[in-house]
Amino acid sequence: MTAPLTPPHQPPHDDPWQTPPAGGSPYPGAEAEKGPDMRTELRQAVVVMVAVAVLGVALGLLWLWLSPRVPLISDETAVFLKDTEGEEAIAADGTFMLLALAFGLVSAVLVFVFRRRGGIPLVVGLALGGLLGAVVAWRVGVWFGPTSDVVAHARAVGKGVTFDAPLALNAKGGLLAWPIAAMVVHLALTALFGPRDPEPRWDDWGPAPYGPAPDDTAPGGQHRA
Repeated sequence: MTAPLTPPHQPPHDDPWQTPPAGGSPYPGAEAEKGPDMRTELRQAVVVMVAVAVLGVALGLLWLWLSPRVPLISDETAVFLKDTEGEEAIAADGTFMLLALAFGLVSAVLVFVFRRRGGIPLVVGLALGGLLGAVVAWRVGVWFGPTSDVVAHARAVGKGVTFDAPLALNAKGGLLAWPIAAMVVHLALTALFGPRDPEPRWDDWGPAPYGPAPDDTAPGGQHRA
């Protein structure tokens, strides 16, 4: 017969399946890797939202500078498009969307660099900031562009004189280009280069629950007495 490996009155001290202490983490080092609390994340998200929205001023000025102008002409009775087959209005929408996509890419990269851990509040703040920035850019471009009072402008320049139409964003869906691009790029960067959760190390829990059986047989397959 074989002797018991552990006396019946003495339970093993190293139980690999024991429940971790209350309030503790089953993984070593998890407390060190714990991120900021929700209040800190919300505060950071608000800062990101405001900072990204302020960038809309730069986008609006670039849109005003790079967008083609729509030429108008007046005969003192009505105002007409000088080039009825021109595509300047469509080009203005396209310019806004391309610039918004570029600003979404840049803002997502900057936010990822300065706040690598990410988080849902940060992504939401980035998206809302991009949307607000696009609206600010739209209004800045219209505000600093040619006057929206076409009739008064036509009277001021006179008959047969070409003047620029007000800058307008006809495709309002272009306002979503910035937030969508920012979210997609930031989530991609987080998935590729973001920090990872620590892997559990079973050796810190104690001895392995299953191991090689003790050699309790004598040579020849006979049990030891």
